[in-house]
Amino acid sequence: MVRQNHDNGALFVIATFHLLSASLPPTLPPPPSRPRWLRWFWLICGALSLLLGVIGIALPLLPTTPFVLLAAYCFSLGSARYEQWLLNHPRFGPMVRDWRSQRAVPLRAKQVAWGTMTLSSFIAWWFMPPNIGWVPGACCALVALWMWRLPTSDRR
Repeated sequence: MVRQNHDNGALFVIATFHLLSASLPPTLPPPPSRPRWLRWFWLICGALSLLLGVIGIALPLLPTTPFVLLAAYCFSLGSARYEQWLLNHPRFGPMVRDWRSQRAVPLRAKQVAWGTMTLSSFIAWWFMPPNIGWVPGACCALVALWMWRLPTSDRR
């Protein structure tokens, strides 16, 4: 009789252990970090995108916002430190945060983009050969349509 109670106690302990371990989340090893060459690849792509975005501030044919958003994406894959730097940047940070939270672009950015795309399309049409002068305008029109369909952020 004592032996049977002892076996029941052992079975109770084993069953309790299995129930408790089943309710705990499985312990997973930490995710492997990306290989160093891949992190460097994303960092270089992010730096080049950010450089093109900064050049786009002065050069009307290059749009700033898409390149800054691309830089944020590349930095998120390459380095959390550079991603945080971009998110906290006084000029580019709000743009990236608005995009990530609302998939929205500020109205002022849309207006500036439409104006510079219109101006640069007319300049390109004026100076380019007639058979291809329409190409920059068509590309800018597609980008403007895409941008028009995006939600406008409520940031002033």
